Amino acid sequence: MSEKDHDASPPGAMTLPLATSPISDYPADALVPGLRARDAASERAFYERHVDRVFRLCMRMTGRDDLAQECTQDAFVRAFERIDAFRGDAAIGTWLHAIAVSVVLNRLRREKRADARHADLAVVDQQVAMPTAAEPDLKDRLRAAIDALPPGYRTVFLMHDVEGFTHDEIGVALGVAAGTSKTQLFHARRKLRDALAPFVRTEMV
Repeated sequence: MSEKDHDASPPGAMTLPLATSPISDYPADALVPGLRARDAASERAFYERHVDRVFRLCMRMTGRDDLAQECTQDAFVRAFERIDAFRGDAAIGTWLHAIAVSVVLNRLRREKRADARHADLAVVDQQVAMPTAAEPDLKDRLRAAIDALPPGYRTVFLMHDVEGFTHDEIGVALGVAAGTSKTQLFHARRKLRDALAPFVRTEMV
């Protein structure tokens, strides 16, 4: 995964009319009535408020700009379609991220099945084959270690330690108990420490 991938910009716009009022300044949950009424300005404001963070999460989970953009757009489309099912048990931003996580995980499962017999040698070369003459820097090794985490561990680690979600928010998004999120984060951190330990010791010598 390249530095360019991580710095990629989110999708520029959906096919929604531009907002014509300062509605984007409203609290996020205040947009819900407008969303339920299929109000275009409310949809645009909701999209603009959340698109950067949703895209960033999708990007970190998929590692691919094109796939992250598709998942981001799909997440918003599903949110608009399912807004009547929003009960207000959690903040609407948390509800949206639960949809985004579901979209990404389903997409990754489909991609994995499709690629089961055809490994992408270019990606393998980038993420696995490391030249013996020059050790990669810690940032590259960290990215490879994160990519190697089991999907559940990786998702919790990215959401908590990278994106700043609380365990309660992660629990809502993933449909698990907050305690499960904490346990998965503990194991994710331990695996990362183990993966990076040889490199860190080398750097300290």
